[in-house]
Amino acid sequence: MRILSMQALPGANIYSHRPVLRVRLELTDEEEVPTSELGDFVPRLLAALPGLAEHGCSRGVPGGFVERLEEGTYLPHVFEHCVLELQCRAGYEVNFGKARQAGRAGLYEVVVAYRVLAAATAAVEETGRLLAALLAGGHGDTAAAAARIRQAGEASDLGPSTAAIAAAAARRGVPVTRVAGEDLLILGYGCRQQRVWATVTGRTGALAVDLAGDKALTKHVLAGGGVPVPDGMVVETASAAVREAEALGCPVAVKPVGSNQGKGVTLNITDPAAVERAFAIAAAFDKRVLVEEFIPGRQYRLCVVNGKMMAAAERIPAYVLGDGVHSVNELVALVNRDPLRGDGHERPLTKIAIDPVAVMVLARQGLTPQAVPAAGRVVYIRENANLSTGGTAVDVTDAVHPDNVLLAERAAALLGLDVAGVDVVAEDIGRPIRGNGGVVIEINAAPGIRMHHYPTAGKARDVAAGIVDYLFPRGGNGRIPLIAITGTNGKTTVSRMIGQIWQTAGYCAGMTTTDGIYIGGRRIMAGDTTGPASARMVLSDPAVEVAVLETARGGMQRSGLGFDTCDVSVVTNVSEDHLGQDGIEDIEDLVYIKSLLVEVVKPGGYTLLNADDPYVTALRSRAKGEVVYFSTEPDNLLVRRHLSVGGKAFFVKDGMIYAASGSLGRAVVKVKDVPVTLGGIALHNVQNAVIAAAACYCLKVPLGCIRRGLSSFDQNPGRLNLMKIGDFRVCVDYGHNPAGYQALLNTVKRLGAARLVGVIAAPGDRRDDVIRNVGRVAGRGFDYLFIKEDRDLRGRAPGETAELLRRGALDAGIAADRITTILAEDEAVQAALEAALPGDLIVVFYEKYEAVLAVIAAFEKCRPERATGYSAGYSPEAVVSANSL
Repeated sequence: MRILSMQALPGANIYSHRPVLRVRLELTDEEEVPTSELGDFVPRLLAALPGLAEHGCSRGVPGGFVERLEEGTYLPHVFEHCVLELQCRAGYEVNFGKARQAGRAGLYEVVVAYRVLAAATAAVEETGRLLAALLAGGHGDTAAAAARIRQAGEASDLGPSTAAIAAAAARRGVPVTRVAGEDLLILGYGCRQQRVWATVTGRTGALAVDLAGDKALTKHVLAGGGVPVPDGMVVETASAAVREAEALGCPVAVKPVGSNQGKGVTLNITDPAAVERAFAIAAAFDKRVLVEEFIPGRQYRLCVVNGKMMAAAERIPAYVLGDGVHSVNELVALVNRDPLRGDGHERPLTKIAIDPVAVMVLARQGLTPQAVPAAGRVVYIRENANLSTGGTAVDVTDAVHPDNVLLAERAAALLGLDVAGVDVVAEDIGRPIRGNGGVVIEINAAPGIRMHHYPTAGKARDVAAGIVDYLFPRGGNGRIPLIAITGTNGKTTVSRMIGQIWQTAGYCAGMTTTDGIYIGGRRIMAGDTTGPASARMVLSDPAVEVAVLETARGGMQRSGLGFDTCDVSVVTNVSEDHLGQDGIEDIEDLVYIKSLLVEVVKPGGYTLLNADDPYVTALRSRAKGEVVYFSTEPDNLLVRRHLSVGGKAFFVKDGMIYAASGSLGRAVVKVKDVPVTLGGIALHNVQNAVIAAAACYCLKVPLGCIRRGLSSFDQNPGRLNLMKIGDFRVCVDYGHNPAGYQALLNTVKRLGAARLVGVIAAPGDRRDDVIRNVGRVAGRGFDYLFIKEDRDLRGRAPGETAELLRRGALDAGIAADRITTILAEDEAVQAALEAALPGDLIVVFYEKYEAVLAVIAAFEKCRPERATGYSAGYSPEAVVSANSL
């Protein structure tokens, strides 16, 4: 068994609305043997992973998978269940998976749910090793495998503070996007997003962070504001540190000016030699070292969010309890076995380390790491109480004196921090520290909040929820209007129309289309950008006020969606395309893939379905939002029935686009006022205009804005672009499947051409019969054909796609002498232009839009006497109305 590839689908996808990992496996013929014929494989597998006995599998009851094993199932199915079980054993509860053959014999696709991607990929690798061992007659160490999976997961998972904020945001319905595997989160979409990095927010000032990072300057600002702080001075040499300690009078504390998490801090120093050692430790982190008076007392952390104290904890330095048997080193190792302790910040508590500071602290207690403390003796490993150095915390929020609450809030405000951890030393936080010997020793700009969420004792405090409430007040969820469009044809035009309407309404629209990503009407990236990565790029842009996302079949099938829910989902139509690709065998497969978009409509949203397309109307049963039908027919029976029960629909009647709800109807815009409909001749653009009007109307865009947006929509590059060159015309379009060809032919046949000349091609990765169907449609509709090929042959031999198109055209009855095959697109277009007769209309179905325009422009330049004008989308310098053509 070989693992060929792994791909994460972090968003909603065709398998699940939760994250999954897709694994491609290759098995040899010998391995394609049912488990019932593998000797004692099954009992050894269950001994290695006894939890498999609880898997229900397709039987739906515990033990169902064991039944399948005993009856005889295949290794990819076993692989799926082992990956799930190993994740569960590592602490990542997941229960969704499926396995199926993928194309040729021996190739399989296994899909498994995951919570942490790194843990899932590790589980896949461990499963491969486990099954290899079992098939070879051996056994697997699944306990060690689970430990490695857990280690991989913890190393890449969010830290506790960031994870708590992500969870709090998710509970509020705020979209959460992790950036580059770091603890940087984008909460929300577009202009309503907020960003956090651990507990630093997008509203935290850089000046405030830098100020808090300088302990000496922080003390100066706090003292200037009347906040009690310990006396001290910054030094840069060991001798200066000793002099300052003597001036202050021992004991003193020595700490780096610019470090955090208690790094390099030594407390309660009582002699010059110890001061020198402490200086050396601190200087390893910052050449500027702070020597200040040591304030005895208990150590507290008060957490302030948006000017209000949310939680307080007493922090207890790392310690062990002697038993008279084990050394300090051994006692620390025993404490570190606690599953709540991990390396760094990955778990609620941090492992205790024996480092130079710890050795000094032990020495002051008359101990070494090798010493064996008496039973019951408390041995402190550190004197500072940071959780990052192994300390623990007890919640004291309810015990904080009101004066101390105000003091902490004032301290955070003096530094300008929106989220702050105020470190206080006092004998009792329940008494005012001012005048009672207490001080503020430090302010943290990125305070860890795990001590408040996971106190060793006392009540947990949901500081993360407080941060989310601060970032999204009044119940906001950080979402912007999101419209997602899918279908076989019309997606790009519909997306552009919707974007135009929102721009007309004064919003900054972010769009993904087949020709690029647009923000506020400007293209920021060229290319086919209809997948999840492009959607995420739009949604992460802080300028975007509404997202209009063309969502293609390929992206959904291969990578899932780039968003969790949408306000409006549109399915324009479904017809013969992509058959034979990626396991798609028929139109029903296409419908299934596109159904994903109607399933992710949020409550209160809308699902727009084409009432004229039976494949689309079949999606009603899967729709999550309110179903709204659209039709270009004035009396569509389904629309009439839907309206009769109070539903909503949009349709065309007597040259007017109407919005209707129940028995009430309202005129939206005249068809003739929408330029790209060519006065109603271009029926496919009439339908596109109906869809765009419906999508915007449902989201309460003012009717006037819808009218103005559609009436001003005359720039649609690459879609029905008409231009007049002397005494003939040229139309450039992106049609690439039978339905797209037919829709365009229905339009151009009504434009009064002497001859219709087609320059045609088809994507090479379509099935042979689909390519021939394109040829048939072209052969029936055009008087003359130039057949070309895309530069990207998509696995075909040169000339192969062209020959299929030629055969299809001949099937339709066009004469062979009316077909010319020229494989290169530019040469085919050039030949068609040179052969043009007066009154001709040449229709070019392009692969490379700019390249085709360049050929036309060069041809026209050589024959300027024949040029009389251009259409929208071709030359901004000489635009004429599409209706005039």
